[in-house]
Formats: sequence, C-alpha cells, structure tokens
Amino acid sequence: MKRTLFLIVFLAIVVPVGWVLFCKYEGDLPQADISLPSQYLKQSYQINMTATDKGAGLRHVTVSIVQKDNEKVLLDKSYPPASILSLFSDNAIVSDTFVIPVETGKYGMSDGQAVIRIVVTDYAWRKWTKGNRFYEERPVIIDTVPPRFQVLTSQHNVSKGGVGLVIYKLDEENVQSGVRVGENFFPGYSGVFNDPLVITALFALSHTQGPDTRILVEARDPAGNETKRGFYHYIKDKTFRSDTLNISDDFLEFKMPDFNLGPLEAQFLTEQNPLLAKFLYINETLRSQNMATVLKVPSDTRAELMWKDRFNRLSGAANRAQFADKRTYKYNGKVVSHSTHLGIDLASTSNAPVGATNNGRIIMAENVGIFGNTVIIDHGLGLASLYAHLSQMSVAKGDMVKKDDIIGRTGLTGLAGGDHLHFSMMLHNVFINPVEWWDPAWITNNITSKIESVKAQIQ
Repeated sequence: MKRTLFLIVFLAIVVPVGWVLFCKYEGDLPQADISLPSQYLKQSYQINMTATDKGAGLRHVTVSIVQKDNEKVLLDKSYPPASILSLFSDNAIVSDTFVIPVETGKYGMSDGQAVIRIVVTDYAWRKWTKGNRFYEERPVIIDTVPPRFQVLTSQHNVSKGGVGLVIYKLDEENVQSGVRVGENFFPGYSGVFNDPLVITALFALSHTQGPDTRILVEARDPAGNETKRGFYHYIKDKTFRSDTLNISDDFLEFKMPDFNLGPLEAQFLTEQNPLLAKFLYINETLRSQNMATVLKVPSDTRAELMWKDRFNRLSGAANRAQFADKRTYKYNGKVVSHSTHLGIDLASTSNAPVGATNNGRIIMAENVGIFGNTVIIDHGLGLASLYAHLSQMSVAKGDMVKKDDIIGRTGLTGLAGGDHLHFSMMLHNVFINPVEWWDPAWITNNITSKIESVKAQIQ
C-alpha cells in the first residue's frame, strides 16, 4: 500500500516537477537568421529576419542600428509567457519572421561605419529566470550619397553603327560605371590610366540606332546609389544599302547537306520543298541563335588596350558585302526571306591565309552554325574581331596573338556560298562597322588623341 502511494506521489509530483525543471532550465540559445541586402545601407533599405527558440519559447526580440553613441531601435517586440501547461500543450511561440525597413536619413546618422545589433531572449529559467540570450552585431556602412564623376573628354562624335569613346573621373572607388546607349550598357574600365578613378568607356550605336538615341554616363556605388548624366555628343545618321540574293536549287543542294537538324528542327520542314524550308529555318531561326552565341563572347574581355594603331584588312581582298546590308532573298523570283549582314565579306584566293587584324587574345575558336569555323579575338575594353567561314583554324582559345599572326584560312564553312572571309567587329554585344577601325585617321581622331589628351590633363 505504501509503495503504491509513493509511486502515485512520485508520478503526480516529482516527475512533472522534474520535467518542468528540465525544460525550463534548457540552455540552448535562441537564434536569429538575418539577411542584409548588402553591407552598404542607402536611404531605402530592408532587413529580413527570422527569430527562433524551440525550447522555452521567444521572450523578446530587439533590432537596432548603432553609430557611436546614437542608437535607433528598428524592432522591439515582446512575447507573452507560455503557461506551465505549455509543457504538455505546446503553446509557446517558437518562431517569428520580420521585414524591417531602414531609413537612415531619419536617424541623424552620418555616412560611415555602423552596426546592426540583434538581441533575442527566451523564457528559460537560466540566469535567474532572465533566459538564454542571443546577441550579434553586423557591421554595415551607411552610404546615402550618389557617386560623382567628371567627364574629361569634350568631343564625342559617333555614327549609326559606329563607336565612340568617353573618359571620365570618379570621386570614389568600387563604383560600377559605364555608358548607357538606349537600353544597352557598355561598362567602363580603369586599366588604361595609372589613376584607377579615371575610367575609359567605349560605347556603340547599333545599325538601328539613330540621332534620337539617348546616351548617358551611369555610375552606381555598392550601396546602390546611382548617378546618371548626359554628356555632349553628336550622332551622325547613316543609310545602309540594300541587296538582293537569288537562291538557286544548285545552292540549296550544295549547302543544305552541311547542316544537320535535330528532330525538333526538322518538324519545320515542308515536304513540298524540304531544301528551301531547311534554308529558311537556317537563315532565320538558326541565324538568330548563332548571332546570340557570338555576341556573348566579347564579355570575356580584359581591362586594357591590347591593340595598337589601325586594324589590318585581309590583304588583296575585294569587298563582296558591306556592313549592315539589308538582304532580301528570292527563290524563283519570289521573296522568301530577309536578313541583315552585320559584317564585311572579303574575297581573295581560295584558302587564303587570314591574319589577326590586331594584337589580342583568342576567346573563341569553334564551329558556330551559319558562321562555320569561327575565331574571335579580344582586343580589350570589350572590343573584339570575328573571322568566319574559315576552312582551317590554327589557334585555340586562350592563345595570345600579334597583328598579322596567321589564325586560319578562308573557306566556305557555314552558310557561305563561296570561299571568302566574313569579317565582323563587335563591342560587347553589338556588331559595329569595321570600316572605322581600318581608318588610321578615324582611330587617331576618335580614340588615341582623346587618350593622349587626358593623359596630359591628369599628369
């Protein structure tokens, strides 16, 4: 009887009390998972945070921003204690999520170092019932002032399909900057001058952008503050010629077997004239895909001018097609397709040696659909030259080349109807007119004289 009574008392009192003491005296710290958009706080900023305590439950959460003796509380939230029955019914608050706005301009703080302070406590009975305490400080930098810059070049004349150069000086480091031309962005580089704050930016107009195109210098600091400002420039309009190409059955029978289409592509071919249907698919859909492929390549560039003086043209070659020719394709007298030729076709003798037009680094050497065997050379600052339809390629990606080094031989790979070199130039993701870069006077007036003038200014 006594044993039974003792067992009842033990189960009714000792076990629950022991369980309460075990749970309430738990020593696991609460946690705070905090996400800062960046280390830099600008005028508008937002912190995401989740506080958790899976033991006794959350008691208090505080988040503040501190700069020297100035502390601004951003979040201060208390939670009701869980009843003792929570040990058996689980009514403690163990997690909470917050989106905390930060408006640094309202706190009387100056730009510079600060910390985000996070304190989370729980309802454990440790430390004389004050609970376990999570404490963390995240260093941040308050930055509310947009970057500033000074344009150092004065004349910026650029043609439709052509290139311009602007040089400017930033007032702080770690700023991303460049030139916005319409919707396209051309990054600036600090590798040309000894002063890292002096930035060189080549920019280009595509063959479709005319005198109404907006051109701005943009600068963005690590906090996300932006400055956008125009600079004096003159855009020269240009009309490109039109050309008509007649597609013959002989051409289709000669070239179409060179292209292997997969089952998904083959479904677009008609039974009535499968060779013509294949040509239309290649000339339109595959062309678009291949253009996108090669236009991604110049992003692999170096922040230096690797080229020197004018770019060389294929020796002894005649022009067979011009830059930005608007091509109309006819079959049996009927218009069947259109394209724009964004390069210059140069024809000399079959399998003629092709030299690098200027110093640079090979960033592509592979077969690319309509272009056939293709070599692309990076000349620095996003400027690249492309050599297509090659019968042979004698370089590999990563090779360094000098002007006139042989990189391959002309051919008729890809969608070429006869042996020739398709030569293009690109600035980042835009095809540009190669004729400018063959002209020593244009390079002097628009590129090298500007660089020398700025060097004289900052010395």
